[in-house]
Amino acid sequence: MGMQIADPARTFRAAAVLSLAALTLAACAAPTPRLATRLPEAGGAKPPSGAGGRYKVGKPYQVGGVWYVPKEDPNYNRVGIASWYGPQFHNKATANGETFDMNAMTAAHTTLPLPSLVEVTNLENGRKVIVRVNDRGPFVGDRIIDLSKAAARELDFERKGLARVRVRYVGRAPLGGGGDLGVRTAAAEPAPALPAAPIPYSQLARATPTPAPAAAPPVAPPAPPAAAAPPAASAYLPPPGAYRVQAAAFGDRLRAERALDLLAGSGEAVIEPVETGAGTLYRVMLNVSGDEGRAWAIRDQVASVGFADARVIHPY
Repeated sequence: MGMQIADPARTFRAAAVLSLAALTLAACAAPTPRLATRLPEAGGAKPPSGAGGRYKVGKPYQVGGVWYVPKEDPNYNRVGIASWYGPQFHNKATANGETFDMNAMTAAHTTLPLPSLVEVTNLENGRKVIVRVNDRGPFVGDRIIDLSKAAARELDFERKGLARVRVRYVGRAPLGGGGDLGVRTAAAEPAPALPAAPIPYSQLARATPTPAPAAAPPVAPPAPPAAAAPPAASAYLPPPGAYRVQAAAFGDRLRAERALDLLAGSGEAVIEPVETGAGTLYRVMLNVSGDEGRAWAIRDQVASVGFADARVIHPY
């Protein structure tokens, strides 16, 4: 069932705004849900402080004859080379006024807004981290991100120096530091093995030995029909080729459910849990038709009722 793009009913908008206000007040009254838990002791990494920083996108700039154009890019998802930097910049100011700490989970990027949260996956070993982007760089060759020493250690390429990674934008980072929205490494996960080719059912049937016929049991009176068992719950899968809108993402399922209530009259909204290794992230998603223009219209309408970080997710 698609969401209506026409001017929404005043009652829905009023209810959504009031409910969102209530959700915000509730979040202020209770401790802010953590995006991640405390960092592991072994790695020695710690959440970034963020003290003194400010939010900025920035103007186009030139380094080494190359122009860079900072911009909001909620769909940023790139594969490239990561490097890391440490002692030579430790305790120096970053591009947005924070203080670089090589032992914190931070990174530098050439164009993403500062500060932002990004998920970095080492494609060579499957390890993942979520880091705070608070500086500009790297400006060398085809490198796409410069990580702190701590982040490189957690991704297990500190000694190697470089790694092939995937960088995916997660959202804006809170000003004033990690705090309750602390960022940390995901649990180390081995690179997934390729599954074996599926065996055709006909071959499976031939390979299965036919059991010898058993003696016929005594005939018993037929039992009354049992009530049909409810279908087993399955993981949610979006329709093939469908655009989706991510309204928000929370580390607390209760807040995700409240946000879902706000969008109950807005179409097919669901909660999609994502296991990050740092805990479960609950994404509030809306399915839309295969038209990208319609998806952006829905995104704008969702943003207009208070979900400022809503973004369009392209089909896989």
